[in-house]
Amino acid sequence: MCFKKEFLLIGLISFNFIQLAFAQKLSRSDADNFAQSELAREINLYKLQVGDSWKTNVVLYKDLVMKYDYKIFGKKPETGRSLFISLHGGGNAAPDVNDQQWQNQHFLYTPAEGVYLVPRAPTNTWNLWHEDHIDNMLDSIIKRAVIFLGVNPNKVYIMGYSAGGDGVFQLAPRMADRWAAAAMMAGHPGDASALPLRNLPFTAFVGGADAAYNRNKLVKAWGEKLDSLKMLDTAGYTHSTTVYEGLPHWMNRKDTIALDWMAKFTRNPLPKKINWVQDDRHETDFYWLSTDSVGLKTGNSATVSVKENTINIEHNDYERLFIYLNDKLVNLDKAIKVLYNGKVVFNGKVNRTAKTITETITKRLDPNMVFSAKLEVKNGKVNRL
Repeated sequence: MCFKKEFLLIGLISFNFIQLAFAQKLSRSDADNFAQSELAREINLYKLQVGDSWKTNVVLYKDLVMKYDYKIFGKKPETGRSLFISLHGGGNAAPDVNDQQWQNQHFLYTPAEGVYLVPRAPTNTWNLWHEDHIDNMLDSIIKRAVIFLGVNPNKVYIMGYSAGGDGVFQLAPRMADRWAAAAMMAGHPGDASALPLRNLPFTAFVGGADAAYNRNKLVKAWGEKLDSLKMLDTAGYTHSTTVYEGLPHWMNRKDTIALDWMAKFTRNPLPKKINWVQDDRHETDFYWLSTDSVGLKTGNSATVSVKENTINIEHNDYERLFIYLNDKLVNLDKAIKVLYNGKVVFNGKVNRTAKTITETITKRLDPNMVFSAKLEVKNGKVNRL
């Protein structure tokens, strides 16, 4: 009976906007109202789908299982709690070794406020925190925390120690649009690109004597790389790098200052400039840019910025690049100009549509990442969608 009432409510909400679903052009107020309704409907559907399973502290993806524990600290702010996702060390080891590392991670850090959540990697491989499935599973954890624990989606942080630090090096750039800030402890950057960190504050800690895998030298070099990017783009690349001279892999908990450093930052879901680089795990969405799987390759990149109502595509490797817009990013009541390699390739109005609103809500259930208009960039041309 309860489920019938839930679905009836959802149906009534949708019915009020059924005409909007077929409209090709929405006013700003209609778009805002429809987005609010659709978001409520999708969240209700998600709650019905997940039910009480979120209380089991387990996320499932295909045949994989990710367990997690969490503890809540401090009083809930009016804007919602913070969420600190803390990745354990270990790696290519026996399950009981990684289990011990998972348990140890529970007690390494204590935020002044927020949900401190420690997942257990679903595998025991060397790259346990940056295999393809990790992104999907962390996305599920974020959704659950926002909907069931009152977390503010603009206050979600990623951190990790040792192999967990390896994971932060990989996950922070490729999922930069999910995080408010990132903290890496005693990890190895591998082949990670720092370029997508333009809008994500990133802090790194390493012992000066942590010479295994050249961690000490590579973390220092990573910081210098971010220094250079900051010099070229002063509006982005907020970062800090700390090398504790003389300390080995274990830094005697000096790295705990990372939590206060991260907590100062709030995610900007609509940055004015985006540097997007594809890792070996391919992502189809990044802030207000998107693509599909057509021709998608590791290393594909795009640099796109917006100023007032002008969008500047400085670089693009994607066969199809989608640009999502809303009235917080641009004024959709006025013409949008698109520059591609310095040339005007589009100049006109872009309609708000219910289809785009529903599409973007369904993707993330994130009220800060709802878009009402969409452009396609293909073969050097820009098309309205």
